[in-house]
Amino acid sequence: MACRGTAYQDDFYIWTQEQGARLRAGDVAGLDCPNLADEIESLGRTQFGSLVDALRGILMTMLTIDRRPGLQNRCEAIEIAMHRNHVSDELQDSPSLRNRLSDAVERAYRSARLEAADATGLALRHFPEACPYTYQDIMDRPFAIDPES
Repeated sequence: MACRGTAYQDDFYIWTQEQGARLRAGDVAGLDCPNLADEIESLGRTQFGSLVDALRGILMTMLTIDRRPGLQNRCEAIEIAMHRNHVSDELQDSPSLRNRLSDAVERAYRSARLEAADATGLALRHFPEACPYTYQDIMDRPFAIDPES
């Protein structure tokens, strides 16, 4: 617990501001180290979760498109492009997340499969239990945003 200032459990926002000020001032003795360590680790989990969520969006849309051949629409292509941008941004900001890509895809696929079954109205058995796409497919398979002229 912090030696002085607002307790972590009393007002999280003020606690964060006080901890930041103490770090900047070099007041290591005044830091709430156990809670500060938990929050720093939580930031890493949040970033990994954000990567999983972006992959889930791509996978759900790809599964939906693949189960409705010829019915892809512009909105789906844009959604995939936006999620791909998010994945790229996360990996650029934290290159070490590349080491966890297979785990991220696996986690994302579990939810994407359920969401695709819901979105299409198809039975879950119509979607493979394991992800049928490689990371390269997920990030590079072409989806036309603008119709060809």
